[in-house]
Amino acid sequence: MLPEKWREIAGQIKDNFKVEESGQEHFEDEGGADIEYLVFNGPLGRMKLEFISRPVILDKKTKYSKRLGASTVINYIYSPDEKFHKLKAYKWDEALNDWLEMEAKKFDL
Repeated sequence: MLPEKWREIAGQIKDNFKVEESGQEHFEDEGGADIEYLVFNGPLGRMKLEFISRPVILDKKTKYSKRLGASTVINYIYSPDEKFHKLKAYKWDEALNDWLEMEAKKFDL
């Protein structure tokens, strides 16, 4: 999904539903991931959408030793300018008191 499509969807949600919470988070691990999220009351109840942007992995280097008990270290090389985008949808489960990820088949963009 492209960032333009995410902004369009977020705008439609803000226009049509009551948004409880929205924001952005940045995580330094995995090359630096940015997550934008919206929590709102939708047609299926309380829902959460996350738009995740991560750098594309260019290469993976593995360092290991053949000695018994030695650990393996994997280093990833990330692209400085290319990003990978992903949309995740969650539905609030009252019984579990937690977010449950919805399958991509249940919503069509």
